[in-house]
Amino acid sequence: QVQLVESGGGLVQPGGSLRLSCVASGSIWNIYDMSWYRQAPGKQRELVGIIASGGSTNYADSVKGRLTISRDNAKNTVYLQMNSLKPEDTAVYYCKAMITSTITRIPSNYWGQGTQVTVSS
Repeated sequence: QVQLVESGGGLVQPGGSLRLSCVASGSIWNIYDMSWYRQAPGKQRELVGIIASGGSTNYADSVKGRLTISRDNAKNTVYLQMNSLKPEDTAVYYCKAMITSTITRIPSNYWGQGTQVTVSS
């Protein structure tokens, strides 16, 4: 079994910052791309950004310059540093990772349970 667990969400004022973490655990053989998605009420889930195992990143245009993805491969952890937050960033944030487990040896996508981020004064 492989699990992803996010943490770090909460309530923040506009212009504030938050740092989300997502830890992968379980029967992990290898982790490839790790990414963050978000889903606002009444909207479809959208990609925020993605980081490859080597560290290269890509972001949605709406978050470029404000949100930064990083990862610590030794800790099987991906981070999302969110600065200059806006009310429209309010959403449930999910991490996703392409992981090969020691059991299946087949790369599969795994999702975390999500963490709520609310930007409001």
